[in-house]
Amino acid sequence: MIRTFAATTALVLLLASCGSGPVRRVSEPAASIQQLSVRADGNWDVQLRLQNYSSVAMRFDKTSLEIAFDNGAAARLDVQPNLDVGPESADVYSATTIPLPSGRARIATALADGRGLTYTLRGSVEATPQGGKSKSWDIKRDSALSPVPGLPGALR
Repeated sequence: MIRTFAATTALVLLLASCGSGPVRRVSEPAASIQQLSVRADGNWDVQLRLQNYSSVAMRFDKTSLEIAFDNGAAARLDVQPNLDVGPESADVYSATTIPLPSGRARIATALADGRGLTYTLRGSVEATPQGGKSKSWDIKRDSALSPVPGLPGALR
């Protein structure tokens, strides 16, 4: 009886150890503006932070995002980062964009006054989880940018 119990226990433990490995969880990614800098030509350098909340690496293939300030549309950020981001990690992609006149004016006012401003990032991010198929996620992020002391023309 003890041998049967021991053999059954050993078999159960052996089968339990043959599981499928770590859980593969693919979660919705996020995007936000890490820094926005106004260039001498009036265009913007945008550091876009791409966040991967999945338990597997993810390749960020494409973004189609609208940047809006409190007074409305400011710019579009249509880029193809082709950026690999590890599991539960983030990375930054730098892009240059041409702002709308209203966006250019709003940034100029914020920088001149030394004040921050709220922004909304809305659109989609296309990404491919490691070993998976490409998928598009809808993104909506409300946040704020503030002038960076000692770095003229930049907001974080």
